[in-house]
Amino acid sequence: MAVICVRFRLAPETEAALPALIATVEGITPLVQALPPDTALADVRGAHRYFGRDAGELAALVRLRALALHGVECAIGVGPTPLIARMAAREARTGATVTVTEDGLADYLARKPVAALPGVGAATARALCSYGLDSVDRVAAAPLGTLQRILGARAGREVRTRAHGIDPTPVTPNALARSIGAHRAFDRDEIDPFRHRRALLSLTGELGARLREEDQVCACLTLTVRYADRTTTTRTRRLPEATAHTTDLTTTAYALYEALGLQRARVRGLALRAEGLGPAERAAHQLTFDPADDRARRIEAAADRARARFGPDAIVPGTLAA
Repeated sequence: MAVICVRFRLAPETEAALPALIATVEGITPLVQALPPDTALADVRGAHRYFGRDAGELAALVRLRALALHGVECAIGVGPTPLIARMAAREARTGATVTVTEDGLADYLARKPVAALPGVGAATARALCSYGLDSVDRVAAAPLGTLQRILGARAGREVRTRAHGIDPTPVTPNALARSIGAHRAFDRDEIDPFRHRRALLSLTGELGARLREEDQVCACLTLTVRYADRTTTTRTRRLPEATAHTTDLTTTAYALYEALGLQRARVRGLALRAEGLGPAERAAHQLTFDPADDRARRIEAAADRARARFGPDAIVPGTLAA
């Protein structure tokens, strides 16, 4: 497999340009997977044969078309698997390409800290580092049983597989159509956690209202935090059950934020994306004997009716009204 990962240089308020940029990449290959808010994965094996160019040359072609047609710069990673392409794209500067070949894969991974592996969060990295497994090559050399005792059976197996650069995940086209997103940009670099959480509450309220309006539910949330130096952190968490209930979305969004452990980070903006969309009529809801849950859902339905009649600002949480 030859995969390119394209990170477009988009501001949160220009996220709407992503579908047009995805269409531009689809001019090279139909196997394009959107990774909102600003990234695309493309399997270019067929394109290599069609255009008679290698993956690096196809990456240059994507960059040229994105800049010429949309005025958008990008950073690109090229690798034998989606995992390696995404890691390479993280390192690439805007306007540059980082290429990792099959032959150079072991050397590329050997010098990486374990936290550089996609899917290895702060808690997993701390657990591994506490046992001296602080680099990818050390994790790759560790016995599977050792990793499973530290992380659990499934997580240990997945981390070891990634440490060897193995990624069986296919590039899945049309992922953009199965998600919706929203963003909040701050007027200045914001370090106040209260304002961060306030923005998250506003985002989950907007996403919940849109999901209910379209009779859809989502299975997971992805939070992207943009910092003052233009770097980003992205985390995804699956919901306990597919839902459009704002309270459940807010609980998960807050958990994603708290897991980042931000300490006076200068945040430029927050983006939240509801993914794994499906029709609400097919969603299962775990019944409870808690009258508060039923009351909250009835209040939410009444608020939706009021907003539909009097506008989106007719009813807002007290925290946002201040």
